[in-house]
Amino acid sequence: MVPTVEWKNGAVRLLDQSRLPSQVEFLDCRDYRAVAQAIRELKVRGAPAIGVTAAMGVALGAQSLPADDYGVFVKQVDEICDHLAASRPTAVNLFWAIARMRRTVAALADRPVAEIKRDLIRESQAILDEDIALCKAMGRHGAALLHSGQTVLTHCNAGALATAGYGTALGVIRAAWEQGKQIRVVADETRPVLQGARLTAWELMQDQIPVTLITDNMAGSLMRQGKIQVCIVGADRIAANGDVANKIGTYSVAVLARAHGIPFYVAAPYSTIDLATETGADIPIEERNPAEVTTIHGSHPVAPTGVAVYNPAFDVTPADFITGIITERGIFTPQALADAFSREGAAGKSGLVS
Repeated sequence: MVPTVEWKNGAVRLLDQSRLPSQVEFLDCRDYRAVAQAIRELKVRGAPAIGVTAAMGVALGAQSLPADDYGVFVKQVDEICDHLAASRPTAVNLFWAIARMRRTVAALADRPVAEIKRDLIRESQAILDEDIALCKAMGRHGAALLHSGQTVLTHCNAGALATAGYGTALGVIRAAWEQGKQIRVVADETRPVLQGARLTAWELMQDQIPVTLITDNMAGSLMRQGKIQVCIVGADRIAANGDVANKIGTYSVAVLARAHGIPFYVAAPYSTIDLATETGADIPIEERNPAEVTTIHGSHPVAPTGVAVYNPAFDVTPADFITGIITERGIFTPQALADAFSREGAAGKSGLVS
């Protein structure tokens, strides 16, 4: 896969996902405001990828700060962090990554500012490298849930494009495929921005993993016909009780899966779990531009001018509808998640017997 995000020649280089699948183009962000704009405009999307990009945005912004005094430098870095944090409200990885960059600055208070700037670049690269490693760990855990001959339904894009590489939900599928399991994927188109049609289908085709694209309103019919055996999606934020915020339409898929007795899994890294948010009702849901609904790619109208539009980017799936949450530390029932991750030495333990 081409890199989703990387530090290159003193800039944050992003694969412009708004151009896919027709064009593979890169966007070089040379200041932190351009990074924030790229996040807002979905040039980069997917909770883990947003987190990595924000971390690199902090590092990028710090490089141009003229201050030599640590106190002045910290204040200016905080302003950069606040600007990036305002780019999108739902994906908790954004705030997790920014908080980690703030901690890096605080831990280096006795170092020269020039050294801190270099360490911020190194820290952002570490976040990227860790993301790839944990996605592969997630894939190894989750692959055990899939078997040859199964068809897996996924919603939105939770693949290499949504992360620093490899993917969360698609990482599980990719790992199973690499193990030789003959599986097929059904990808919901994911209105209104069509991440399933534009991104998931493209990504799976690049890896030659069999994929069939359907419209969002076809999923229930396929389940009733016995053509779907497993559902796996990603997440933008997981509350302490196991409720999951993900791309709008995920809740509908979970309800359909429950009605048809199909297991419904969520794949997400630890950084997506927000133990400070008690339930899904407390997760802020971003509402986006009505033009995403009334047009295709902003240029082809599909609705009458002036019609009222409601366009939430995410919905919340209650924990009771989720069979298991696949993480880099193992597979957990939603109910076991907060307890398992708050215990010392939780790594490698599983609250779910598959």
